[in-house]
Amino acid sequence: MRSAKVRSRFEPQMPMYTHKNLANLKLINSLAPKVMEAFWAFDKAAVADGAIPVKYKELIAVAVALTTQCPYCIDIHGGNARAAGATDEELVEAAMVAASLRAGAAVTHATHLVPSQTSTVS
Repeated sequence: MRSAKVRSRFEPQMPMYTHKNLANLKLINSLAPKVMEAFWAFDKAAVADGAIPVKYKELIAVAVALTTQCPYCIDIHGGNARAAGATDEELVEAAMVAASLRAGAAVTHATHLVPSQTSTVS
């Protein structure tokens, strides 16, 4: 039996997802400055106004964040979408698109569970 004083790194003392963790981005920036500089430039450019307006890019980001289940991204891009003019209805519709794709992936992957219909039966 393990001592209560010895904690595994998989037994966090604080919630796994807390905005306090985002303060560690400064350290990550300093440990990999060239890569992180490129990342932040890419991140900014990806959601900048272009052929797709910012509001729609942020709604796409919300849907992706819901699909990848990143609480930080959900919070950040949800706020950015609202700031770009997205309504509750648009945010929920984006969420339903994400949900349908997750469900659709399960359904299409189920095709691997059944015998192929293209094989010839003698």
